[in-house]
Amino acid sequence: MKDKIKKIVLAYSGGLDTSIILRWLQDQYKCEVVTFTADLGQCEELEPAHKKALLMGIKPENIYIENLREEFVSDFVFPMFRANALYEGVYLLGTSIARPLIAKRQIEIVNKTGADAVAHGATGKGNDQVRFELGYYALKPDIKVIAPWRLWDLNSRSSLLDYAKKQQIPISTDNLNESPYSTDANLLHISYEGKILEDPWVEPSENMFTRSVSPEKAPDKATYIEIEFEYGNAVAINDERLSPAILLTRLNYLGGTNGIGRLDIVENRFVGMKSRGVYETPGGSILIVAHRAIESLTLDRGEAHLKDELMPRYAELIYNGFWWSSERKAIQTMIDEISQNVSGTVRLKLYKGNVTVVGRKSLKSLYQHDYVTFEEDSVYNQHDAEGFIKLNALRMRLAKIVRS
Repeated sequence: MKDKIKKIVLAYSGGLDTSIILRWLQDQYKCEVVTFTADLGQCEELEPAHKKALLMGIKPENIYIENLREEFVSDFVFPMFRANALYEGVYLLGTSIARPLIAKRQIEIVNKTGADAVAHGATGKGNDQVRFELGYYALKPDIKVIAPWRLWDLNSRSSLLDYAKKQQIPISTDNLNESPYSTDANLLHISYEGKILEDPWVEPSENMFTRSVSPEKAPDKATYIEIEFEYGNAVAINDERLSPAILLTRLNYLGGTNGIGRLDIVENRFVGMKSRGVYETPGGSILIVAHRAIESLTLDRGEAHLKDELMPRYAELIYNGFWWSSERKAIQTMIDEISQNVSGTVRLKLYKGNVTVVGRKSLKSLYQHDYVTFEEDSVYNQHDAEGFIKLNALRMRLAKIVRS
């Protein structure tokens, strides 16, 4: 199989693991490697990835470093938030939603460069290997996939470091001083997993968090903001229209400074095991509360309840890597149709880790004061309720009569 591969597109972060993978691919497959580094708002300097790729013999024209922040938010994060997607009721899918975009761009680079294989740095125990590879196969069915963690014998940190030294791969001080957890970051969130967090009884250390202050240290004065929505998407904060990525960046700041968005969960991985993850999603935690608030005004009961019934399935599809599946696209089509009426403004109070809805308004509001007022009205006949109740009670009355 190795001698049949002529060029590989590697998802490359520039860190130690993917640098080792890069050298291993060069050594094992004796072919050209194209590196692809996606800027998804992970708050890391990406120029070192370019320099390291050059240092490791990658041709300049085979080094792709791309700012995908706007596409990430507009085409992946926002569609997911239109569905109010929460995996197992709590997880905002920050890692999961980034993988289909990376896979998509890798395949586009494959088509552009004439490569015939892709590679990634996901391990054989996690969900990401599934998410990447389902994306690859959905977009290019005949693509060859190389997953080094499932192939090589470098199965410990010491063996990785030994290989790096032997291959003269630069090792930074951060790599030598092993982190007490592993992380994944993008504009939507940052995750912390593994090592000291593997005991679900142990509370995370406060100095671990990077995107939020603790609620105890958040300001004593509440922050009030207004978020405007059009067709289910947030478009402005406090009357200032912003691009999707800049809007999410602003919400991250507002959420982080008010101690919002921390989550500590034990989740069910697609591969079968449970894992403990700690997440910071400050902007997303604000956004989902605001979105549900504007939906409460603008969706009728049937639409809202149907969305709530489908949401767990939709979230599971994203978590398990089926973003490109026909069923996810079908659900998305329905959600986007319903979202045509989800426009308006929500006012929120941010205070010490909490997001509280304190106001909402919309020109498409289905909330009609004349119908709900406790004062006298001329549009609702209360006597109609008697027949409504009796018809709904009929099956229970009959059951009681027959079965008693």
